[in-house]
Amino acid sequence: MNSKVFSLGFQHVMAMYAGAILVPLLVGRALNLTPEQLAYLVAIDLLTCGIATLLQAWKNKYFGIGLPVVLGASFVALSPMIAIGSQYGIPAIYGSIIVAGLFIFLFARYLGKLVKFFPLVVTGTVVVIIGLSLIPSGVRNMAGGAGNPDFGSLDNLILSMGVIAIILIINRFFKGYVRSLSVLLGIVAGTALAAMMGKVDFHGVLEASWFRIPQPFYFGAPSFEIGATLTMLIVGLVIVVESTGVFFALGEICDRPVTQDDLTRGYRAEGLAITLGGIFNAFPYNTFAQNIGLVQLSQNKSTNVVVAAGSILVFLGLIPKIAALATIIPAPVLGGATVVLFGMVVSSGIKMLGSVDYTNQHNALIIACSISLGLGSTVVPELFSQLPPSLRIIVSDGVITGSLTAIFMNLFFNFRTVLAPAPLQHEEAKEAHV
Repeated sequence: MNSKVFSLGFQHVMAMYAGAILVPLLVGRALNLTPEQLAYLVAIDLLTCGIATLLQAWKNKYFGIGLPVVLGASFVALSPMIAIGSQYGIPAIYGSIIVAGLFIFLFARYLGKLVKFFPLVVTGTVVVIIGLSLIPSGVRNMAGGAGNPDFGSLDNLILSMGVIAIILIINRFFKGYVRSLSVLLGIVAGTALAAMMGKVDFHGVLEASWFRIPQPFYFGAPSFEIGATLTMLIVGLVIVVESTGVFFALGEICDRPVTQDDLTRGYRAEGLAITLGGIFNAFPYNTFAQNIGLVQLSQNKSTNVVVAAGSILVFLGLIPKIAALATIIPAPVLGGATVVLFGMVVSSGIKMLGSVDYTNQHNALIIACSISLGLGSTVVPELFSQLPPSLRIIVSDGVITGSLTAIFMNLFFNFRTVLAPAPLQHEEAKEAHV
């Protein structure tokens, strides 16, 4: 591996690093994991991100799309994982992830045909709901995190608003690669400021080991709950739709038309990655859209670069001390960064909805009802408290409620269009990603 390939791969790692570590941090803190468990979650996430990226780069007869894609923990799965863990326990999270991964792997050949059930009116609505449902957790962290006796203190607000200010300044005055690192740089600067204020505890970093072999089923043997499994299957389908858009966009950049066989191999690689996430107690993985910008910026379209990125991620994941550094990020710093990220998810969804045909009143109704029910069940989770537990887990999460509403309303209003044998529209597929 020459120095140019390594440096370009390292750029890809830096561009996706903030997004990669935020998901395990938010899930781990929501489920009250110990510092040691949280460090493991971050480490195994980095490791499996790397393996997932290598699986996609390794194009062969059975899996791997062979495009310069980088995979990371999916934000789509964030709130469903927290909901499943809170209701059924952590083993149920990983049982549902394993089933979802195997489903995507085994039925990869047919998933391309399911994309017609996710036109822009559905995917754009789902992306908006994802962002809106995540923002409250970001805002709570801005104030110091739920249950913090210091909640809403001036120090916490200074830290969180300072992180937001740094991210905005970098985006205003810098371009290209530096701009792509704005969230990561904001987190680093905010953590440094918090350390000067005495709000950072380095004990976990000092105690962490330098090397650790991944341990399957670290949190115990997986359990399989019907409601949790159905929820994660829906998450998996949304992930497939997101990745389809990224595949088409990268195919255009790399001057390589994406065929149905390419999609099948890409889906299988993601199914394998998600299954590995379940076995090693990590996360569902999807193709990161933010790395497309780096491919365009560098004009290096070789998969060797993402092989380098995947190898770096695997290396980082084997060193718990590096992973433990992520766990020292104070809640207000995390909150400032995630509010920006989650807001960008919302804006991506709004951009996608901008291409929807509003002369068709049905589309407006789909968006209106889906967002209202999705946001409503997030704000008022007790709305479905009288339903059986297996059903409650599906509809008590705003993302899943809104997604199901959008899918079924689109079927109801556009039944003939959905069932028509027309192929996936190339332009629409490119836009169907966050």
